[in-house]
Amino acid sequence: MKTVEQMERLAPAMTEWRRDFHRNPELAFHESRTAAIVADRLREFGLDPVTGIGGTGVVAVIDSGKPGPSIALRADMDALPMDDASGKPWHSHSPGVAHTCGHDGHSAALLGTARHLADHPPAAGRVVLIFQPAEENGLGARAMIADGLLERFPFDEVYAFHNMPLLDPGVAAVRAGPTLNGYIIWDIEIEGIGGHGAAFFKTVDPVQAAARLAVEIGSIVGRYLDPADSGLITVCALQAGTSHNVIPERATLSGTLRALRPEVMDLLYARLEAACNGVAALTGCRISLRQAAQVPPCVNAPDAADRAAAACAEILGADKVIRDHAPFPFTDDMALLLQAAPGAYLFLGQDSAMCHHPEYDFDDALLPVAASIFVALVRQPR
Repeated sequence: MKTVEQMERLAPAMTEWRRDFHRNPELAFHESRTAAIVADRLREFGLDPVTGIGGTGVVAVIDSGKPGPSIALRADMDALPMDDASGKPWHSHSPGVAHTCGHDGHSAALLGTARHLADHPPAAGRVVLIFQPAEENGLGARAMIADGLLERFPFDEVYAFHNMPLLDPGVAAVRAGPTLNGYIIWDIEIEGIGGHGAAFFKTVDPVQAAARLAVEIGSIVGRYLDPADSGLITVCALQAGTSHNVIPERATLSGTLRALRPEVMDLLYARLEAACNGVAALTGCRISLRQAAQVPPCVNAPDAADRAAAACAEILGADKVIRDHAPFPFTDDMALLLQAAPGAYLFLGQDSAMCHHPEYDFDDALLPVAASIFVALVRQPR
């Protein structure tokens, strides 16, 4: 492994930033403290960050003053609504909020990249540093774009990384073409008529409707999806009732559907609608389905994937870069930036619990590695 020399010297500072973010996590569109710290550090580096883009997004530009490509590097800042059970000294100080996906590390690594590039600007062109809010709910990139990101800070290429506990430490994966599923976040509300648990025949029971619907949703992929395609639907929340002897008036379900092709996403959503209509007809409940967010599949441009792989090989060694890894089933709204310009999303292995697990923690050893890969990407001749 051969990291950029300055990154090893910056590693303690990046670790300090990362652990501070981890202790003080913030949910989507509430990353005010994180964004303020990011902006302060960028100013200390001699940059002129623009804040408040898409709510709490931060953007800074490093310009060589010479003609050349504009290369965007993106990190996400938000945490998840769950508890931190890592037991680390830098554990979350905010009950019910935790950096259990590693966005604290993504932001710290991009800050390290900014520190180096501020001292060593690109030989030509410019670098656009994007610190994005609200990746976890799929709305942050869309909000920044709606707030003029692409017009105010145009870029020709865009790159991001994600830590990946499914890969071995010291290994990178980057592929051309589809690399992450797109998704639709869906919410279902079921309205019935509540009453006494022993007089169920006088009610229209939304709990029974929710249970039937959860089972039906679980069968959609196996019943309607062509085996040659990939897709999934996950029910992640089912909420109803407050007592053992009261049938409630309402129940709710929420979850995601994911696929590598938009056509498959449309098919799964249509079957989800049909399931809602069918259970409503069967039970007499009123059932409403809505989309909370939609993100397309994440697709790497072939040339950009080659550049990202070359940058990973420069830092980790060519034998540590996987080019043919299957797409991961997860989703990231980096996909919207990849629709705006060619680019690549790469993954760096680490040894930990899986992302979104309460015992997950970002591996600080990745910070100088990720920052060095970003710098190598910027330095590549175009």
